[in-house]
Amino acid sequence: MYSRIIDEKEYTFGVSGKLIMNVLVMYDRQTGTLWSQLIGEAVQGELQGTKLEFLPSLQTTWADWKAQNPTTLALRKGYYGARDPYESYYASDRTGVIGESIRDDRLYIKEFVVGVELNGDPVAFPFGVLNKEPVVNYEAGGQPILVVFNVDTGTGVVYEREVDGQLLTFSQVEKTTIVDNETGTNWNGLTGEAIEGPLVGIKLTRIKSTSSFWFGWKDWYPDSEIYGLDS
Repeated sequence: MYSRIIDEKEYTFGVSGKLIMNVLVMYDRQTGTLWSQLIGEAVQGELQGTKLEFLPSLQTTWADWKAQNPTTLALRKGYYGARDPYESYYASDRTGVIGESIRDDRLYIKEFVVGVELNGDPVAFPFGVLNKEPVVNYEAGGQPILVVFNVDTGTGVVYEREVDGQLLTFSQVEKTTIVDNETGTNWNGLTGEAIEGPLVGIKLTRIKSTSSFWFGWKDWYPDSEIYGLDS
């Protein structure tokens, strides 16, 4: 998710109908510039090179979101036919409309990953690894990060691990509740908010991350490290 404000001006976006390495390409209606959805950057046109501001969001189940936000209104568009048209695609080994740009068999092509890129250092955290290790203290691009994964919903979020100049390390208490080893504060792992202890009320800073199929992530980041495999 990105902000539509660029240099204090509001832009509106649409779907261009184009793809770059199987990733949706947007356009803005003000200048006609093309933007990559995955990296949030203008790739062609007047604003080429401009980056959209990342806004924290969650990829989760409707049931989980509704439980956390009971007053939410949602647009339900549905689908045609008796079967979900995406069902056969997700169950198959097809790699999008265009196919793979780069072959990399370190993971199954449709393994889901939480992808992070910091200072030119991309890292993929496979769901298969996060299922067994749902709280990961790591460093990417020279920056200490925290990855928290909800096994029940497949939701992965990434945070900075430094709070007011103090570097924290985290471990799991139960499901999505985590604790930092330095102060003993308990945190909600999906919102990043301290809920009990010395740091109560403080929120961890979110870092941009992407939940993606492996084939989609490695096409954009062919030199990506894979946590649990390369580390």
